[in-house]
Amino acid sequence: MSAWKLTVRHGSDVDREGFEELDEAVAALRRRAEQVRSEGPLDGVSVLRDFGPSEQVHARLELSGKGILRPPTAGIDVRGDGSMIAFSGSVRRREIEPRDDETPFDAVRGALDGR
Repeated sequence: MSAWKLTVRHGSDVDREGFEELDEAVAALRRRAEQVRSEGPLDGVSVLRDFGPSEQVHARLELSGKGILRPPTAGIDVRGDGSMIAFSGSVRRREIEPRDDETPFDAVRGALDGR
């Protein structure tokens, strides 16, 4: 069983990959997020109200570690406008603000390795 699991929810597709090292898992997270981002922006949607591309999640990519109670979990939401929002937690998600010199991927790594 792998130490880290990457779950990618993109549209109706759900893919999972396992990794032994956190560095490998974060590299795969970055690669997959960039693939989604390269598809271009989403169109706006109107369902009871209008949702612009920045209000839609194009894909959710989540890394989780081992653990029975509250395994370490963090990831990236790729928004419909191409922006990326880092988060931590699984049930109670909270946005992670990258520091000045960090990317969202650095913020995810920091959340997972306890920084």
